[in-house]
Amino acid sequence: MKVSSIKQVKNHSRQDILFGIARIPGANKAYVAGSDFKIHEVDFDNAKPEIREFGTHASYVTSLKLAGEVLISGGYDGKLYWWKAAAGEKVRVVDAHKKWIRQLAVSPNGKILASVADDMVPRLWNSQDGKLIQELKGEHQPLTPHHFQSMLYACAFSPDGKVIATADKSGHIVTWEVKTGKKINSMEAPVMYTWDPTARRHSIGGVRSLAFSPDGKFLAAGGTGKIGNIDHLEANARIEIFSWEKTEKTQELVSDKHKGLVEYLEYHADGMLLGAGGAGEGFLLFIDPAEKKIVFQEKSPMNIHGLASAEGMKSLMAVGHHRMVLFQLES
Repeated sequence: MKVSSIKQVKNHSRQDILFGIARIPGANKAYVAGSDFKIHEVDFDNAKPEIREFGTHASYVTSLKLAGEVLISGGYDGKLYWWKAAAGEKVRVVDAHKKWIRQLAVSPNGKILASVADDMVPRLWNSQDGKLIQELKGEHQPLTPHHFQSMLYACAFSPDGKVIATADKSGHIVTWEVKTGKKINSMEAPVMYTWDPTARRHSIGGVRSLAFSPDGKFLAAGGTGKIGNIDHLEANARIEIFSWEKTEKTQELVSDKHKGLVEYLEYHADGMLLGAGGAGEGFLLFIDPAEKKIVFQEKSPMNIHGLASAEGMKSLMAVGHHRMVLFQLES
């Protein structure tokens, strides 16, 4: 797939900041959630997109995933909620993590849910009954190399569902066997982590997104470069691609137009395009992995925190700061 232009088909303003989105198959509808602690069902095609709201966390809702007819939400309260999606009915609540949940992922067969949080222990759950399957311990340390609190930001399943990758603030990336919970190997993306030893004495950055290639051979990690002024995300958006089984970095791709964090990554099904979206300035960019270069970049009307694709990536639903947008990609 080639991208020649991106069109904003729908652009809706909101009062809240949205972090999570789960697209409803077969329609321009989705579940979205964020800073108002609630889940909203929305229709991007409507002038007034809000269909209904349901449920409430005790804090920000950071991630949403559909697993069949079940919707699962995670938030800063450390809890996972299971919902009957069509009815908006709560099924169960699990005290999943001791600190903020950052991201969720569902295995390709829909049976396993992964969650990562700032307690630095990735966990695997049965996506239907909520039972804990694995705790992936020992790799993601609670402190950064400069002894500040670390965060565990990202997780992604391999296409065959046998491997889960996780990544943290220091740029440490780990792959694990889903069946056994054992570590396979690890990689580093240290450029995505910045430490300011003088002006502010704290750190920023980290790997914020992960995606496996459709053939399972490569793992893409998204973040930002070294930041000069850590009060602002002034470094350029950055993506690194690894031949993960060999733990070899094969590509480093840096935007020459957009600064900020790459918060979302997704490969096209044919593996010939890697899409990314992020926050800082708000942007979309697309990479040709074979040519090892960014082939298209576009500014977004808002900071993007979540994306959901459909129709072979021909359309993208984006959510973020006070806005949600339906993009149409043209080749």
